[in-house]
Amino acid sequence: MYKILKTSYKRLKSKLKRNRNKEFFRKNEQIRAPEFRVLDREGKQIGVMSRDEALQMARDEEKDLVEIAGQANPPVVKLIEFSKFLYEQKKKKKEEKRKNAASETKQLRFGPFIDEHDLEVKIRRAKEFFEDGDKVKFIVRYKGRQMARQEAGYIVMKRIVEKLDGIGKVEREPKMEGRQLTMLMARETQKGKNKASEAEKDEN
Repeated sequence: MYKILKTSYKRLKSKLKRNRNKEFFRKNEQIRAPEFRVLDREGKQIGVMSRDEALQMARDEEKDLVEIAGQANPPVVKLIEFSKFLYEQKKKKKEEKRKNAASETKQLRFGPFIDEHDLEVKIRRAKEFFEDGDKVKFIVRYKGRQMARQEAGYIVMKRIVEKLDGIGKVEREPKMEGRQLTMLMARETQKGKNKASEAEKDEN
């Protein structure tokens, strides 16, 4: 009985902690001010109107009024579907987090004879890391007699570079480190893409 109560308490405590970290936005009838300053989805001002007028407009357009500046006078609300508003907020936070976070180096490990399907899985994972602003260290691990076929690892690395062309750039060429072949890649910037395009034009 004690263990059950202890487990339930931990779950409740974890749930309360998650809820505290969530932002709460008042919407529609939850906003009690007598009048609002209404913005459209792009943030352009529609105008100041009474609470009843604004709520009726939201109903007519099958949208919601979401409070984004409750301390303003009058409060500022956005005319938008609430689900879309939450999605945009989540997307904005993710982008801010990506910009503020220091770049990390993630690792992807595999053997020299990795099959095509498994390699595609690694490529997708690398793309996700690049989107978060992280670098990726690819590691080919050789086991036993595989050390006699080191060229297989270099072939895999070449395939990775080809598959990530235009998305990632090589920061450190493949090199042997003990029984491992490693290569470091980072996200390809727009500036880097432009330089590559200019170089191709010069060659042509």
